[in-house]
Amino acid sequence: MSVVINTNTSATVAYGNLASSNQNLQKSLNRLSSGYKIAQPSDDAGGLAVSMKLSAAIRRTDATSTNVANAQSFLQVQDGALKTAGKVLDRISELKTLQLDVTKSASDKTNYETEFGALQSQLASLAAEQFNGVSIFASASTGNTLSVSIDQLNTQSVAITKANLNGTSGNVTTITGASDLASLAISSITGAIESVATSRAQNGAEYSRLAFAADMLSTNKQNLESANSRIMDVDVAQESTQMARYSILVQSGTAMLAQANSSSQIALKLLG
Repeated sequence: MSVVINTNTSATVAYGNLASSNQNLQKSLNRLSSGYKIAQPSDDAGGLAVSMKLSAAIRRTDATSTNVANAQSFLQVQDGALKTAGKVLDRISELKTLQLDVTKSASDKTNYETEFGALQSQLASLAAEQFNGVSIFASASTGNTLSVSIDQLNTQSVAITKANLNGTSGNVTTITGASDLASLAISSITGAIESVATSRAQNGAEYSRLAFAADMLSTNKQNLESANSRIMDVDVAQESTQMARYSILVQSGTAMLAQANSSSQIALKLLG
């Protein structure tokens, strides 16, 4: 091998190896310090694009879960009002039966009428109940159903019923509009109780379906996070091993570059 001064091929090769090892070491440091396998787009451009879409899907799934939970709260509030309405109707049924007692005086029946009037007002107030400004019962202006999305792409939905507490089908209007307890038929009261019972059963069925939908959303979120983690999250054990390797290569490369730079000094001995 010829001895030259202007060109130091060994030093050039050593520098190239050192630069490559140092670049890989910096990548390992970036990954370990950030916790991400893809610390910058150039690490895996395609993987980054997939991860961005998965991250958006995870956020939408989380938001959908919140919406479903709010719909469940809506149904809980509605059922609470229906439960109270059932108790009120039970008491009205009891008052009607007590009023039929032939031993009751006119004064006693008047007292029953007074309580009946108070219960009528309570039923009317229940029909006006709201959840976060949204009426929990149907009316001519609000409609009979609410549509709840149960997937993050808004392709599936569940219709929840706004019970018709004051509708003609519920017979509750007959009770709240009755002039007095004496003129109210027991069949009207039993019809109203049956209607409230049916509404509570419908409420329970819809709540149950939303509960299953919430479970599915939770499972989907876990799976999406797992898929995104495989793309983005760094394997600390593997990457720390790589970092140790590149660190040794940088140190050895630096030492060899120093040796390569000093090797050309042999020409000085020839000149001397």
